[in-house]
Amino acid sequence: MNLFKIEAGTAQHIGNRPRQNDRVAMLTGARAPGHVLAVLSDGINSAAGAEQVLHTAKQVFDSFKPSDTPNPERLAQLLRDIVQETHLVIKMNAVTTGEEAHASFVGLLLSPHGEAVWAHVGDSRLYRFENGDPVLRTNDEAYIEHLVSLDKLPLDAARNHRRSKLLLNVLGNSRKEPFVTVGWQMGMAPGDQFLLCSDGLWHFFTDAELGAALARSTPRQASEMLISKARERSQGKGGNCSMAIVKLVKALPEGTGVFGVAARE
Repeated sequence: MNLFKIEAGTAQHIGNRPRQNDRVAMLTGARAPGHVLAVLSDGINSAAGAEQVLHTAKQVFDSFKPSDTPNPERLAQLLRDIVQETHLVIKMNAVTTGEEAHASFVGLLLSPHGEAVWAHVGDSRLYRFENGDPVLRTNDEAYIEHLVSLDKLPLDAARNHRRSKLLLNVLGNSRKEPFVTVGWQMGMAPGDQFLLCSDGLWHFFTDAELGAALARSTPRQASEMLISKARERSQGKGGNCSMAIVKLVKALPEGTGVFGVAARE
């Protein structure tokens, strides 16, 4: 078992929109001691889809019983289950209400074995840093390959898939099943840092800027600074801005995990 503790928090700002459609949470599982799940979702046109993401994530995580040894594929399946069950519920709700809700998804699951597993659908992102240095950012490359190989789209058309509602990769789309991109890293250690965020944040920063903010500040301080700078750079045209920050730091003598809660605006 790796000796690190977790400093984490969430933050949001409505930006220049009439309502907040993003949702973000840090969760612990009822049957998974030492495991932490960060979830962020951007609801499209309303918060209904994003609300369902968090509700389903909590239900699925609470019923999850982890392995006694490292098993990243099993953790990845948990994230896939959250996506698929949320997608199904949103589509069922649409039959009742007559209104189709859509939402993005990005999730990060950390285990006491030093595993970090993540998954995403849509344009919400996950970043991984090592002592502030960018080492990974989720992207659409796997989805583009999927469109080319299975949907037989030309490469140029696949790269421009976001321009077509028929190809929109989101939870709740009645025309297409969500394509889930999954990744993981073993052997997490102090100095590893993660950022989950909606496009209202990442649109305004380089990877290096985000890494520097996380490296030199607590989650609360970093979130406050990033929100302030995003509002400044958006020049009155910013969208909903949400994030979850997770930092692994040197453990306390007893090796217990500690959470710090970031500011909400």
